Amino acid sequence: MLNKYPLWKYLAILFVLAVGIVYALPNLYPDDPALQISTQKATTVVNETTLQKVEAALAKAHITLKKAELTSTGATLRFNNGEDQLAAKPIVAETLGDGYVTALNLVPTTPTWLRDIGAGPAKLGLDLRGGVHFLLQVDMPAALKQKMEVASSEMKTDMRQERIRYRSVSINNNGVLSIRFLKKEDRTLAESLLKDKFNQYVYTERDSGKDFYLDAKYTEAARKEIESYAIQQNLTTLRNRVNELGVAEPLVQRQGSDRIVVELPGVQDTAAAKRIIGATANLEFHLEAGLDQDGADVETLPFRNNSSRTARLDRDIIVTGDNVSDASSSFDQNGRPQVNISLDSIGGKKMARVTRSAIGRNMAVVFIEHKTRNLYVKKDGKLTEVRKSYDEKSIISLATIQTTLGNSFRITGLDSPREASELALLLRAGALAAPIYFVGERTIGPSLGAQNIHLGMQSAKIGLLVVMLFMLAYYRLFGLFANISLVLNVILLLACMSVLGATLTLPGIAGIVLTMGMAVDANVLIFSRIREEFANGMPSHQAIYSGFNRAFTTILDSNLTTLLVAVILFAVGTGSVKGFAVTLSLGILTSMFTAIVVTRAQINLVYGGSKNKKLYI
Repeated sequence: MLNKYPLWKYLAILFVLAVGIVYALPNLYPDDPALQISTQKATTVVNETTLQKVEAALAKAHITLKKAELTSTGATLRFNNGEDQLAAKPIVAETLGDGYVTALNLVPTTPTWLRDIGAGPAKLGLDLRGGVHFLLQVDMPAALKQKMEVASSEMKTDMRQERIRYRSVSINNNGVLSIRFLKKEDRTLAESLLKDKFNQYVYTERDSGKDFYLDAKYTEAARKEIESYAIQQNLTTLRNRVNELGVAEPLVQRQGSDRIVVELPGVQDTAAAKRIIGATANLEFHLEAGLDQDGADVETLPFRNNSSRTARLDRDIIVTGDNVSDASSSFDQNGRPQVNISLDSIGGKKMARVTRSAIGRNMAVVFIEHKTRNLYVKKDGKLTEVRKSYDEKSIISLATIQTTLGNSFRITGLDSPREASELALLLRAGALAAPIYFVGERTIGPSLGAQNIHLGMQSAKIGLLVVMLFMLAYYRLFGLFANISLVLNVILLLACMSVLGATLTLPGIAGIVLTMGMAVDANVLIFSRIREEFANGMPSHQAIYSGFNRAFTTILDSNLTTLLVAVILFAVGTGSVKGFAVTLSLGILTSMFTAIVVTRAQINLVYGGSKNKKLYI
């Protein structure tokens, strides 16, 4: 028979539809707004007594608690809506005190049997779930200066090893490194030495009275290479930090030549996110300066936990946070927080080389924060805002070197477990190659996201209803077949997004609505061809066969061109445009399956057994 599928084909279609329905089911179980409770100290625990205290405080404030449960890391408090969640956080934090950390979160409610087979709801984008959008500016001049400061330490080491006498090494605000000599012959030897190893600089000689200077400035090619590295390294570091935050489907991408966009869907504690992402902290290890050292090679810095106490440090850097390969926070034998550091091979060699000859001397761990402040200066009689970058340096610890240090050691002297945890996170994720500062911030609350979901779903429902009514009125029984395929198409589309972990955004919902129209468009082409063939006197079974076969080429061509456009949108688009491209691409594939295969299977079941059965079309 022309319009009969073999049994295996019907079973295959049923299997695909059944799998699609199962993997679309988790979308019926939205995440619960929740509070995560954890401890700051190893001696503090979260138990039933803690939960009872919290429940009593929430009941007194007339806040409804959906569910409270203990977890391996603390406890989870679930709420019915975001308003209760936000109102409960300060109450819980005040009730428990400083020994606990209370964080906003969203907890999945998908049944266990669905999670066991890898099924989960489609992830919601920033505009639907709520979250935060940051626009960050990379400080390129600071990136060049940082690189030059590290190079200056290496230059001094090389000149000392070659017994070339110099008086000072300095870097001015214009990015010029100047080495001062007392003898012209020393300058000539230094220039010959440095040109071989540090060939990324242009060297210039100049004299000033009795002093002889050798100035070094980056070549244009080297400057561009460092700036490109800075933006790429910052992108990688920010992605690592975001991953440490555990944000689902974050967006971290470059915008223009020196800006980075960060979008964090679902993040509600924006202060914590901003603190972690925007932190530009780094570490440097310096030897304490000797009593006979003075002048430009010595820097006096305060201690972080006691600003009135200071120490004189050698400006030469042993290693920096860039050489850290791993870092973790823990507690020492006295219960005080510490950070365990592992260096890479280069950092380990540098540390071993310096500490081998410095046993008995003190080594300082310097904590550096790159910050910016806004100043207002008068220019042409008007106040103009100027952003100024500066560094805050402080000593975390100053300890005596008792033996040669290698790749692993620990940092103590931290104020709190949270500080130790955040420092370990920053070092583990990598140091920023250049300071960054926030130039834009936009927060979308969960209530606005919920409103977007409601409006998006309303538009999808209205679009679906209008299309289904039209198909029923115009194509009757065949319209019913098309409507069943349309509903199955939406289910398969949601299942594909859930399996692939795609992010659903507001433009993505628009893509779903567009897919609905495209799905019935294929059926309209097929049904119109069947009508035409039947009107020309062709028997019903041949009209159906001819309608599907002749319309297939047209449907394939039109869908392939649309799919090509969707792929291009995904490749060159950003954020919401990508969300639209994803749903459109998946919708094209699922609509071709349901409009052609599933619709024909239904028609074959009704009309496959008769050659001249009347067509209700």
